[in-house]
Amino acid sequence: MSGHSKWHSIKHQKGVTDARRGQLFTKLTHEIIIAVREGGSNPEGNFRLRLAIQKARDSNMPMDNIERAIKKGSGELEGATLTEITLEGYGPSGTAVLVEALTDNRNRTIQEVRSTFSRHGGSLGENGCVSWIFDAKGLITVKTDRLNADDLALNAIDAGADDVKIESGYVEIYTKPEDLEIVREALEAKKIPIASTELSKVPKTLIRLDDKAALQTMKLLEKLEELDEAQHVYSNADFPDSVLEQYQLQASG
Repeated sequence: MSGHSKWHSIKHQKGVTDARRGQLFTKLTHEIIIAVREGGSNPEGNFRLRLAIQKARDSNMPMDNIERAIKKGSGELEGATLTEITLEGYGPSGTAVLVEALTDNRNRTIQEVRSTFSRHGGSLGENGCVSWIFDAKGLITVKTDRLNADDLALNAIDAGADDVKIESGYVEIYTKPEDLEIVREALEAKKIPIASTELSKVPKTLIRLDDKAALQTMKLLEKLEELDEAQHVYSNADFPDSVLEQYQLQASG
């Protein structure tokens, strides 16, 4: 794989997104509702729902919340009518940015995303302008506090992973979307603790940014993530280590 989910790595390290537990649970609830409406309320026959429930459990979301979300999706409980939209644009220095949102008001969400781009040195683009830069991948994150990262990487490859990226304190494991469950189950069978499992968009190539553009891009991505209706934000920005350190200090300060 020529590029990696760089922004995902930063979020994981800095705790930038979903710092508010309530916002995280709202996004997880919306994902479960959409999954049920798309494929039914039985997880055994609905891969997207299984994945959404697993992600909710990984995030310590109470089972009562999960069951209530399933009932909203099936119509047993009243819930908002949500629509999936994907918005594409450019960040500073021409970086590609992809925003996946769930909304009950398409026009409002588009305006909020457009405004966020404009305030932080970017611009909303036309459909298809950057989506071709990203590949759909399964992504499993494992914390390596008590694990040997190299051994974990070998286990992941043996289980069918396409690629593995070792970071400080955790490992990102990339799979074909259809192999995500198989690889996760193989790792769990080896008693490897999974931090998160998700379908992700991974850039084919990265754009290296200078310090000023990197900080501006991080702020743009962070503000997009903070929008209540933004489920996922992806970018092909590559950030200098010096800027990562500076941003980490800001986030912890």
